[in-house]
Amino acid sequence: MANVLTLSASDLAALLCSKVCHDIISPVGAINNGLELLDEGGADEDAMMLIRASATNASARLQFARIAFGAAGSAGSQIDTGDAQAVAESFIANEKPELIWEGQRALLPKQKVKLLLNLILIANAAIPRGGEIKVSLDSLETAPVFTIKATGRMIRVPPHFLELHGGSVGDEPINAHSIQAYYTILMAAEAKMEIGISTTGDSVTLTAR
Repeated sequence: MANVLTLSASDLAALLCSKVCHDIISPVGAINNGLELLDEGGADEDAMMLIRASATNASARLQFARIAFGAAGSAGSQIDTGDAQAVAESFIANEKPELIWEGQRALLPKQKVKLLLNLILIANAAIPRGGEIKVSLDSLETAPVFTIKATGRMIRVPPHFLELHGGSVGDEPINAHSIQAYYTILMAAEAKMEIGISTTGDSVTLTAR
């Protein structure tokens, strides 16, 4: 799998920045629309509701990205899985699925927590029509095991993630659309954890151990 991890540090940083900017353009744009409604007058309540909801969405996305993609502390630092749960719940609250989180709270190496959050993003993308994402954390004090099960209609694991997981970059170069999948594989390698994928008719289960 290491043969697909060929991006330079500068390209990786640029593509991750592009992804984060793309993710927050929509809610920030909606805030601007709400302000324009206020300027026009006559729709104060609707405008304020739009601004509040969009600001909450933008904040949730940025807080999630700070841990999932950002430095989140100095080199070699650990992250509380309780913090990961909080940002995941806030993020998924603005998405279609319901999030269920099971497992004890613990401090883990940041690469492992980043991997966990990125696997949640993969699970969310696998059920675009909504459903349920169940996160289970086991053996955190010894050898952590993450299990993320996404259940819903029209299950479809992102193809670029499947290609990268299988050791191929596919026909297209890594871009802003596939960088999150690439980063997930990179975090697995740095965390020294192996990702497993299994699917049924209405669910996909991602594991990392």
